[in-house]
Amino acid sequence: MNRWRHTIAAVIVGMGVSAGVSAGEVTWDRLVASEKEPENWLNHHGNLEAHRFSGLAQINKNNVRKLKVAFTWAMGGTQGGGKEIIVFPFAGLEGTPVAEDGFLYITTGWGVLTKLDTRGGVPRMVWQYDPAPDRDYSTTVACCGINNRGAVLAGNMVISPVIDGRILAINKTDGSLVWEAQVADPGQGETITGAPLIVKDMVVTGMAGAEFGVRGWLEAMDLKTGKRKWRTHTIPGPGEPGHETWKDSYGAWKTGGGSTWVTGSYDPELNLIIWGTANPGPDWDAAYRPGDNLWTDSTIAVNADTGKIVWGFQHTPNDPYDYDSIAENTFVDTNINGKFVRATLHANRNGFAYALDRKTGECLWGTQFVAELNWTPGLDAKCKPLSYDPNSDVQSYAKGTAAGRGNATKGRGEIEGVLRPGHMGGKNWPPTSYSPATNYYYIPTIDGCNKAYTEVTIPGEHKPRQLFLGGAPFSTFDDPDCGRISGSITAIDVRTGKVAKKHPTQHPQLGGLLSTAGGLVFAGYAEGQVVALDAETLQELWKFETGSAINAPPMTFMSNGKQYVAIEVGLGGAWPQWFVSATPELKTQVPSNMLYVFELGD
Repeated sequence: MNRWRHTIAAVIVGMGVSAGVSAGEVTWDRLVASEKEPENWLNHHGNLEAHRFSGLAQINKNNVRKLKVAFTWAMGGTQGGGKEIIVFPFAGLEGTPVAEDGFLYITTGWGVLTKLDTRGGVPRMVWQYDPAPDRDYSTTVACCGINNRGAVLAGNMVISPVIDGRILAINKTDGSLVWEAQVADPGQGETITGAPLIVKDMVVTGMAGAEFGVRGWLEAMDLKTGKRKWRTHTIPGPGEPGHETWKDSYGAWKTGGGSTWVTGSYDPELNLIIWGTANPGPDWDAAYRPGDNLWTDSTIAVNADTGKIVWGFQHTPNDPYDYDSIAENTFVDTNINGKFVRATLHANRNGFAYALDRKTGECLWGTQFVAELNWTPGLDAKCKPLSYDPNSDVQSYAKGTAAGRGNATKGRGEIEGVLRPGHMGGKNWPPTSYSPATNYYYIPTIDGCNKAYTEVTIPGEHKPRQLFLGGAPFSTFDDPDCGRISGSITAIDVRTGKVAKKHPTQHPQLGGLLSTAGGLVFAGYAEGQVVALDAETLQELWKFETGSAINAPPMTFMSNGKQYVAIEVGLGGAWPQWFVSATPELKTQVPSNMLYVFELGD
């Protein structure tokens, strides 16, 4: 039925656009050297190093004030769903389009994949594929919205995820299904929301579900068939290194979280895939899972051929805050503290940004990037939290910042005081950007605080597809201890690890960043503005009101010799469900689910 539906769409639209017109094969060599063709956006993060930087400079800080809307495209897919556990009133947009030779490939939150021809300046649909997930069932295993962060290109295929745990390979030319693989198990609370990573002849994917008591993993599949090549769990089992950091007697590691729901990066020379992992489960009842809980809240490097973990760095051991570390890893080869290094940069939800040695995992610097932080007084020389107690199996960090059990043996435990940054993190999933022109690392920042309570988790009571939280966060706009949550765009000088510039914003940064050779940083604000900032000063140079909240990162491409900037507009994700009470203005924002594309005017 799905094939019939998308084929009809292709035939109808094909009356105006030849579906047989196709760009060349997206070879592995092209993906590795994607910087050589800045007119295209081939990888999810722009390049394999996750720079989210474009070499295009036709739009630059001298002419960006002339930017205007070139066209819009109604993406649809706003329908909600849900029953039993959670109901989502709408789906939003968190995707990054990919572009090749004037063709755009875009996904809705439900995973509907569309190929657009932009070469005439007016978008025309070439084909559309609807994977048709069960909208009620899928949302019973999604903690944080109906999300899809985009598809990627490989060979003559578009590789696209679906929230119900499938990975699809779609023929780039005609939109037909090449293969389909059920990778994640929604029956156990696993979903897929992140874009895949192409590594040589493999599709590598992570999964979501740490709030449902799953055991996280990465999986590599054969690019031609979708068959599994390897799967690596992020929570070590008995006999595996790190298993000793789960010190309970009832198998908490089996439901330990550590999901991998944002796209990783790949270093071809070291043959290492570097990926971030999510929070341990249950999120807030750290006493249920005594020990450091490796490899949750970590950056891990795995051998691309075998999937074996080569090194790991844990950011927040025995995390009681939901400070997961899933955010992208950005590779930079530069001088740090006067020495040339091959580093990976990571902005963590715990409010610190890190530079790690890509080969060894050694920490090179750790820097606070949020305005206020109270759960630790800082990091030590190895970038471990100063408030971490290596002699304690259950971490409370700074007094009053972690909700504990207190004297409770069942039911609700303590309510914590105030946590800064709050449980949404100093940075959530929206991606950073690195500009080799400025050597700045740009972070979409969330500034604020909130509270949480703990519920005592009873061994043996976890059921598949039931939330496994051990408590919950809460925040309100009129809370005298916290109040409004705001944000900033923060630039860190990679050479020193010092904060160089800040651009404060009224609301939290929920959509991610793009930097360009034109000396610009593009962003979408939660309240609906698309903006361009000077990459050196972070001064605002241009602004456009879309009329709808933005939850996706911008990208740029070239078609028929003209540079465009594109962004998906439509609020979704975790914010409306968990944190919108602290930003009441965003309650009135509705998801327009539109693609906006901008060009230079006269």
